[in-house]
Amino acid sequence: MRIGIDFDNTIICYDKVFAAVARQRGLVPEGWVGLKTELRDLLRSRAGGELAWQGLQGFVYGKGIGGAEIYAGVREFLASCREASASVYIVSHKTQFGHQDPERVDLREAARGWLKGAGLIDVADAALASGNVYFEDTLAAKVERLASLQLDIFIDDLVDVFEQPRFPKATRSILFTQSRHPHPEHCEPIATWADISRGVFAQ
Repeated sequence: MRIGIDFDNTIICYDKVFAAVARQRGLVPEGWVGLKTELRDLLRSRAGGELAWQGLQGFVYGKGIGGAEIYAGVREFLASCREASASVYIVSHKTQFGHQDPERVDLREAARGWLKGAGLIDVADAALASGNVYFEDTLAAKVERLASLQLDIFIDDLVDVFEQPRFPKATRSILFTQSRHPHPEHCEPIATWADISRGVFAQ
């Protein structure tokens, strides 16, 4: 079995660090808490909010990535992959540098550093081979990459990925989401990694 997984908001959860940095920068009131998507929508509703949001992203995905957390259940899922001798790949749409980041922090290196710190690559008994981590400049390139890997399953939090015209029809599409909105028929919306494990390994 060959399994691909997105990185941002699928393996790594930024909700708490986005809220913390937004509070530090005075973008939201002290004590504000909420999801990354709620913060994005709030900032974008204001004049100049898109630039503020891009600046926040550039910091959080780079220098601030150490404050992000691994989603509950990811480690257990990867352990099940090892037990099943499944090959696992990370395929992510991530530019090398963030928009509105004057320090030009390499976001891909920051992500690899986080993966290493989380014990997922470059350590004994790592869940993933470091050569199986791919960062692509565009959504189209991401889809080309995952198609070239001939994956049995791909897990992502964005419907847009599965709706790309070149997304391979033979690849099972698992949408990591808690949203109750209608989803495309070919996507399987699953809310937790524990449920993804059950769905993939029939546990």
